[in-house]
Amino acid sequence: MKILSDFELSVDPDEVNLHLEKSAASIPPGSNKELLKQIFGLIDLTTLSEQDNIENVSLLCDRVNQQVDAYPDMPSVAAICIYPELVAVVKEKLDNPLISIASVGGGFPASQTFTNIKVMEIEQAIIQGAEEIDIVMPVGKFLIDDLEYVDYEIQVIKQRIGSVHLKVILETGSLKDLSHIRKASLLSIGAGADFIKTSTGKISPGATPEAMVVMCCAIRDYYNRTGKKIGIKPAGGISDTRTALLYYHIVKEILGEEWLNRERFRIGASRLANRILGEYFDQGPDFGYF
Repeated sequence: MKILSDFELSVDPDEVNLHLEKSAASIPPGSNKELLKQIFGLIDLTTLSEQDNIENVSLLCDRVNQQVDAYPDMPSVAAICIYPELVAVVKEKLDNPLISIASVGGGFPASQTFTNIKVMEIEQAIIQGAEEIDIVMPVGKFLIDDLEYVDYEIQVIKQRIGSVHLKVILETGSLKDLSHIRKASLLSIGAGADFIKTSTGKISPGATPEAMVVMCCAIRDYYNRTGKKIGIKPAGGISDTRTALLYYHIVKEILGEEWLNRERFRIGASRLANRILGEYFDQGPDFGYF
């Protein structure tokens, strides 16, 4: 956990507000279809319902497969994100090799189970075909300052999954204070996260622009010191194009053009993909393809 002693952990609210103002001011007026097209290619198309099953996940894969012919001007989404049990369904049904298979894991969404059980679940998901794993930082332990355990658990999981991309969800809506979000960001990065992610989407608030700014600043500071680029993924309640554009410009403002690709920036969403298609093809906000 040496990383926490290497960085300033406090957050300047004025700096956060300045980044938000600059990012909001950068959003072009009216519809920018080319930018929406780029954002579409950064989406982790997500279904994480207790009602998910072979049928609805197979249908989602069919729609993703058909998108190439239905909307050839649009890029593919970056990934499909599902529960571990349904990874095998996506592995079987998904045709496009450019789309990653992402699985939540590790006792998602509460992360309230034993570390060895988390590891077993994640390893099983990878055996079934998962190429990316989204876990939740053990928020309860973080809140009582058991940072050694948080660090240990993320390290163990990353060591066991090796080159598989690990996204660590901070559940920023439960952390409240911006300095806690910065500390959780740096702690997760130091423990081995390839991406840090705002939220599960299971609590309110989910992603917020303020949390996104703080997380991007932590990634920037880590990069400036180490030269290592960590990815960022806002998720939780991102359903309209204006919000997606704001998050895009926050990343551009703080981290720069080098992060504006699917290797470094994802947006976890379900409804957003339809909203972008509806706006891009002038079909209205209720356009429902997926």
